[in-house]
Amino acid sequence: MVDFADWELPIQYEGVVAEHTWCRSSAGLFDVSHMGVLELRGDDVAASLERVTPAAVTSLGQERMRYGVLTNRTGGIIDDFMVSNLGDHLMMVINASRRGVDVPYLRAELAGVDLVERDDVSLVAVQGPKAIEALRRLQPAVAGLCFLEVARLDLADPSGRDRSQVAAVVSRSGYTGEDGFELALPAERAETVARWLLAQPEVKPCGLGARDTLRLEAGLCLYGNDLDETTTPVEAGLVWTMPKRRREAGDFLGAGPVLAQLAEGPGRMRVGLAAEGRRPVRDHTPLRASDGTPSGVVTSGGYGPTLERPVAMGYVPASLATPGSRLVADVRGSDVMVAVTDLPFAPHRYVRRPA
Repeated sequence: MVDFADWELPIQYEGVVAEHTWCRSSAGLFDVSHMGVLELRGDDVAASLERVTPAAVTSLGQERMRYGVLTNRTGGIIDDFMVSNLGDHLMMVINASRRGVDVPYLRAELAGVDLVERDDVSLVAVQGPKAIEALRRLQPAVAGLCFLEVARLDLADPSGRDRSQVAAVVSRSGYTGEDGFELALPAERAETVARWLLAQPEVKPCGLGARDTLRLEAGLCLYGNDLDETTTPVEAGLVWTMPKRRREAGDFLGAGPVLAQLAEGPGRMRVGLAAEGRRPVRDHTPLRASDGTPSGVVTSGGYGPTLERPVAMGYVPASLATPGSRLVADVRGSDVMVAVTDLPFAPHRYVRRPA
């Protein structure tokens, strides 16, 4: 157990590699209740939220969710988030480490929006190719959801011993690159639902260690490592979160610097990095070009259990961001050759609705 943003959370149960592998092949259960859950209500709440994000919120359909970033006036990323349209309100999920920044920022910038921190809600994620098999025993209707779809559903004990039901907001989403679901539950019933899920043969508990290796293989950003207030969505490779309408309107905070980078190109870019040999290249490792010129830094790095080799992400000058470019990582005084590579390292396996 470790302190994580003032929450006590498990690094591992059985072991990081074992849990990572189980999630990739079956279903892992993650307690993600440390994430902040916000309820946003008000007239034109979606339009108000678009003031502080380049994501498209007004076009977000009911019972749909979307990934986005909050930007500051210089185009830096205050946080990344998920937002769901539940019809009568928007639900945002933000990072625990940024809650003390996000909430005051949103309250100051979103005039006319009623923002409530839902401390009475816990989040549980079940991730992996067999997550659907386990969760549908609690509620068969989950099988009708596809990636980034949301529904209010009642969950029940598959064994029938507990005859109560638990109301949940269920989304087909997650941060592992695998198919899976996230459940927003009344905090007092979260343990009950977790035990129902853990009673299923496909499900085992997973900790922070596996959550990190899974998201790294999937090429997904971690705030505080790959994203911060000095990094723009363009540099981070998150242009896909900014649809054409938002780029053309340029009506979000920080639009000036962001649009300038879109037009002229950023000075640096987030890339995947494949290291030679077996030695992991960890966070904060400096990078240099073959001529010794400082050329960026690793922001997330470690061992990829699925690939059975080291994987990393980092920021390098745009001129070196082409796949195949070679750099040198200074790993505790020893040189390790790394090559820029495409992301993700492991393919995403989301279940999408046919076009």
